Amino acid sequence: MAASCTGTDLMAAMPGDEQTRLEAAVGKVPYHQGVLWRATRGDAEITLVGTLHLDDPRHHQTLDRLSETLDSAAALYVEAGPEEMAKLNQALAEGTLLLVDEGTPALSQRLNPDEWEAVSSAMAERGIPPQATAVLRPWFVMLMLGMPPCLVRSADGSGELEGLDGLLIERAQQSGLPIHALEPWETLFTMFSDLTAEQELDMIRASILAGTYADDYAVTLTEAYFAGDVWSVWEFMRLEEYRSARFTRDEVDEQFALAQSSLMDQRNQQWLGPLTAGAEAAAAEEKGIVAGFGALHLPGEQGVLKLLERDGWAIERLD
Repeated sequence: MAASCTGTDLMAAMPGDEQTRLEAAVGKVPYHQGVLWRATRGDAEITLVGTLHLDDPRHHQTLDRLSETLDSAAALYVEAGPEEMAKLNQALAEGTLLLVDEGTPALSQRLNPDEWEAVSSAMAERGIPPQATAVLRPWFVMLMLGMPPCLVRSADGSGELEGLDGLLIERAQQSGLPIHALEPWETLFTMFSDLTAEQELDMIRASILAGTYADDYAVTLTEAYFAGDVWSVWEFMRLEEYRSARFTRDEVDEQFALAQSSLMDQRNQQWLGPLTAGAEAAAAEEKGIVAGFGALHLPGEQGVLKLLERDGWAIERLD
């Protein structure tokens, strides 16, 4: 975990009966454990790396393990490469309207008083005052609530948060390995475009609990990641929402399904084309490719691994 982050591993502190319930929920999900995988189809080969977008010194062990694979690869595929990040940063610097939700009532009016108090307080901890939060696009508020305050402080002090994604890109740049993005730079602004106004608010509501305990959640996520328990944090957060009794179980499930569809499932499907084409092109050179993206994209019926399996790829766990 980043040096500035402290908190409690909430999953480790769960009572035994709740841990049993969590394990049962996670166990139903395909490929729920493991962050390093190999997919092969004919001569084509993809080494898949589930990443954590948060800094941690243990990432260097993973990078060392991948050293030979990276040296022999034809290309590295990531969610967003250096060119895409440069375009995104330029767009944010030149067009604040990308983040400002003009033409709709302020969030302070759209959320009930208790919800607004929780959201505005959590955003203030991340350096964004209530008057600014009130006019931000809901998807951006939701993403910020998922960013632990400790890591926001760390980013302010050191420039950028790299996570394993950044280390992979840095390693590729040093060795001259071509880097390809799995999606356009503007994906961040389009992935929530199909949501209704109420669905946007539901995504914020579903993020309030995580936003309130974000430092603990960051520690919990990090420890689960390095234990290879990729999907456990997702189901843990669902169980936490059940326990909070802020919503019915059906409402919680609907919110989680919406978030999973927007953040993961739709993108996973879109990544299959670039991954397959890249691997087949590399096979012509008798090489493979390496693909690094958020670990939550790996598991599930609509996860990248299951989608590849359905498309005829053989899947092998490497960790």
